[in-house]
Amino acid sequence: MTVGTALALMVLVVLWASAFPAIKLGLEGLGPGHLTLARHLVASTVFVPFLLVAKARLLPRRADLPALLGLGLVGISVYHLALNTGEQRVSAGATSLLIATVPALTAVVAWLVRRDRLGPLGWSGTALGLVGVALIASGDGGVALAQVTDAPLAGSGFEPYALFIVVAAVATAVFAVAQGPLLRCYRPLEFTAYVTWAGTLPLLVFAPGFVGALAEAGSTSLLATLHLGVFPSAVAYTLFALALSRAPATAVTAWLYLIPGFALLFSWWWLGEVPSALTLVGGAVVVVGVVLVQRSKRRGAAPISPAVAPR
Repeated sequence: MTVGTALALMVLVVLWASAFPAIKLGLEGLGPGHLTLARHLVASTVFVPFLLVAKARLLPRRADLPALLGLGLVGISVYHLALNTGEQRVSAGATSLLIATVPALTAVVAWLVRRDRLGPLGWSGTALGLVGVALIASGDGGVALAQVTDAPLAGSGFEPYALFIVVAAVATAVFAVAQGPLLRCYRPLEFTAYVTWAGTLPLLVFAPGFVGALAEAGSTSLLATLHLGVFPSAVAYTLFALALSRAPATAVTAWLYLIPGFALLFSWWWLGEVPSALTLVGGAVVVVGVVLVQRSKRRGAAPISPAVAPR
């Protein structure tokens, strides 16, 4: 891996980590549906010049349209709607830790769909990941309760909105497993652009009242939405495609373990969020579980690569 590739990956990690607190800022003025639509209208527009500069195909093959529409629905529409809905009550840092379970969930989906071997080590890691999810949701629930009641944080309570984040993580896992055949036909940048366009179409259901919502949203919310569409969506995926073309996928995806740490830092810096001790413990348990799953896959089949999993 060259220095340039490493720098591109570091920028990528920072941009994807910034998405979680930026969603919180976007939700200050927009509802989950309008925020999701606005972000992907921006991203869909930005991908056009990116594809032109990269001399990539602007349109997919007609035969691949049904598969792309299905992947867009799951990986873009469902993922981001669930993520944005959950972040109404779940802290940005805790959200990033919950999304970190995606590799473990991907292993389970691959076992269910393709009968990929997981093994005792992989199942142990998956079980640890689920324990970590419960700890994060409980720890973050206590923080949310304290914020709502203006009372000191005396304990913890399960935050039900964390289940929306789990739905988002499962959607991404399904997306990661199902995208394999199309990634053999398209470059990562092309595939991500097509899936983004496909996933934006179902979001047009939120078009009624969209213009009025944008007019009433504050500048902070609008800037956060613009940031989400340009940087974590379009720019970060372009950097990801560049890194995958220059370094092995295992080396590239290893950098993604840094995302929760940076997300926690951004959440503290931008939002003043301080995670509870239970949330941090849960995050550590999740990371250990994911490492075990990845190690299990390296002993058997190829390691799980989140490829172009949405952020």
